[in-house]
Amino acid sequence: MKVSLGAKPLALPTPAWLVGTYDADGRPNIATVAWCGVCCTEPPSIAVSLRKARHSHGAIVARKAFTVNVPSDRFVRETDYAGIVSGRAGDKFAATGLTSVPSDLVDAPFVDEFPLVIECRLAQIIEVGTHIQFIGEIVNVRADEAVLDANGLPDMLKVRPIVYDPGAKVYYGVGDAIGKAFSIGNEVKNGQE
Repeated sequence: MKVSLGAKPLALPTPAWLVGTYDADGRPNIATVAWCGVCCTEPPSIAVSLRKARHSHGAIVARKAFTVNVPSDRFVRETDYAGIVSGRAGDKFAATGLTSVPSDLVDAPFVDEFPLVIECRLAQIIEVGTHIQFIGEIVNVRADEAVLDANGLPDMLKVRPIVYDPGAKVYYGVGDAIGKAFSIGNEVKNGQE
């Protein structure tokens, strides 16, 4: 029997990504976000939702750009810190020891230590209740060579991204692969078990 939990943002898992921006003073900033994800294939786009009060909100509006930085699980402390401290309060890069690198494609910084970075140009702004959803067109994806598979694509088990449980407010790592997408379902399609 299923139990009704009410209208709550309990989608599992959600990403634990850090959005990189420059603030009004030109200081690089990172903010941890969970309300985000790929929202379009063509043009490749990511949606990131923030409250208007967040320091990064004004930076994205002003600069019309942001980066999405995917941390590996060894950066869980830094990831959490970037979500609990405001960029107004100080320099998150200095506090965490992370390195800010200016993108040469968009007006935003990225985190050098993180294995996967997505550079985005602001395409749309949509007001959704308490949050503003920023749709960023992906102009480039950067990956550490060490996390690429034989096909030159990011390997989940090498990136080791952090995922977030918004109900329990707990971070998790990823586990073993359990099936090949667009393939394992053929067993059902073909009537096999």
